[in-house]
Amino acid sequence: MEKRTVNPWKWQNERSYSQAVEVKNVQSTLYCSGQAAIAPDGTSSNKDMKSQLEQAIANLEEVITTAGYKCSGIVRLNIYTTSTEELWPHFPILQEWIGRHKIQQAVTMLEVKGLFETLKVELEATVVK
Repeated sequence: MEKRTVNPWKWQNERSYSQAVEVKNVQSTLYCSGQAAIAPDGTSSNKDMKSQLEQAIANLEEVITTAGYKCSGIVRLNIYTTSTEELWPHFPILQEWIGRHKIQQAVTMLEVKGLFETLKVELEATVVK
């Protein structure tokens, strides 16, 4: 697989994403459903944003590795949240995870009116290898 990031500017680097990601010679692609703070028994979290973000990241990583992929293969990450204002102070948690796995991804963050049950943040990814 060949991956090339396209960044006409530098400001996105501080936000841990790329303006575009081109991939060629892909062996396979994994489209992950939105992962949120849901326990293995299917119970939705009613904890704070920080705890839910940490659980959503852990769940996304679990899905990716169970499928036989690596987090470094994430090329697209969509973030859905019920409050960008509440999420933003905890964004370094996501940035540290991105840095640890050397992920280079295009990203979109959307504030939505609501998510399933008591959920506050959901992460949706496209992964290649």
